[in-house]
This record gives sequence, C-alpha cells and structure tokens, in this order.
Amino acid sequence: MKKSSRIAAVADGGTASVRARLDPETIIATGLELAATRVTAISVRELGARLGADPTAIYRHFRSKDELMRALLDEVTMRALNSVDVPVEDWQGRLRALATATLDLYSEYPAVGAEATTLTTHGPGELGAIELMLQAFTTAGLSASDVVRHYALLASHVLSTAAGIARARAVRDADEVDGPWFDEPPLADPRRYPLLAQNTVALASLRDRELFFLGVDQILDSAERAAG
Repeated sequence: MKKSSRIAAVADGGTASVRARLDPETIIATGLELAATRVTAISVRELGARLGADPTAIYRHFRSKDELMRALLDEVTMRALNSVDVPVEDWQGRLRALATATLDLYSEYPAVGAEATTLTTHGPGELGAIELMLQAFTTAGLSASDVVRHYALLASHVLSTAAGIARARAVRDADEVDGPWFDEPPLADPRRYPLLAQNTVALASLRDRELFFLGVDQILDSAERAAG
C-alpha cells in the first residue's frame, strides 16, 4: 500500500482497508463462522462486528437479509453436493450421500440450515443438487413423471426434516447431534389414550437421525419398486 493510501485509511478510521477486502466470499465465510456458533438466527449487526465493518457495508454486496441468507444456504448446499463422490451408476448411494451431507451440514450451521424450508436460492448449489437427484432417479429407470415425483418427495423430506433437526440443535442445551424426536416423553392418561400410553417408551426412544434416514430409505425403496 502506498503511503498516501495508508494515510487515507487511517484518516477514515481504518475503514478504507476493511472495505478493500470486504467481498461476497469473505462475508459468506464469516457468516458461516457465525452460524457455526449455533445462533438461532444470523444477525447482520453481529456479522458486521465480526467483519470489522459497519453492518450497512454488507448491503453493498447483498441487497437484503434474505439475499444474504440465500447465499449462505446455497454455499452449504454446494458443499453437500461437492462431498458426493459415489459413482453415477450407484444411484441410491449418491442420494444417500447427498442426504447425509445435507443433514450434517445443516446441523453444523443450524442458523442457515433452519432457513431451508422457507428459502429457495436458485443458485448453483441448489441447481446442482436438483440435477443430481433427477439424474439418480433417471438412472434408477423411473419414468419421467416418477422421476419428478420421487425427486420432489425426497427433496421435501430431506430439506424439511434436516432443517427441523438443525433448528432443534440450535436451541438445545446439549451439543448432541442426534437428539430425541420428542423433547419430553409423551405421557398421557391410559384410559383416554390407551395406544399412546402403551407406546410411550417406544415413542420416547425415537431419535432424529434414525427417522431422517428411515424416511430416505422408504423413498428410495419406493423408487426401486416403481422402476421394477
């Protein structure tokens, strides 16, 4: 940096140097660092503090909070997509790998993962994940209509369930990744709810990840039957 530039930066309270290195990639990386602290929501004010910049500087790169969250969510989706290294012919393995990575990354960045049920990114991560799922169900031998239906079913299950698990982890006191499906055992009067009372122990033993993968397996089994 030239002497005159350094003087200008100091005269501006150091903000000139901050602005010079503030870009979308830096903002996204820092946003994920913040999300990994298990905050329940991303605060633009706190993100600005971590960046050492005024929060309004973020809006020079992202027009709104929603646009910022879409970028963060798409980055997480891209990471899940890039982690899939299963051969194309193993369509079930590819879908399980994508589902597993999505759940793990949503749990790692819960404030971002929790947004998956309400935000559509239209970014390269989301588009690539859709392409992978459509390709996998096509490889399975499904008809065109069944490809689309099974894609929608799997995407809905993975996104909504993984987002719910991420949200629960953000507010849970413990650091456990695989929490109980019921926060508290469903206790009920056996005279009014005999089946609920009969199955209380089994219901209380249900775990988040177990049910997530049970749903994934059920959808893949359905696709296999449809192809057969």
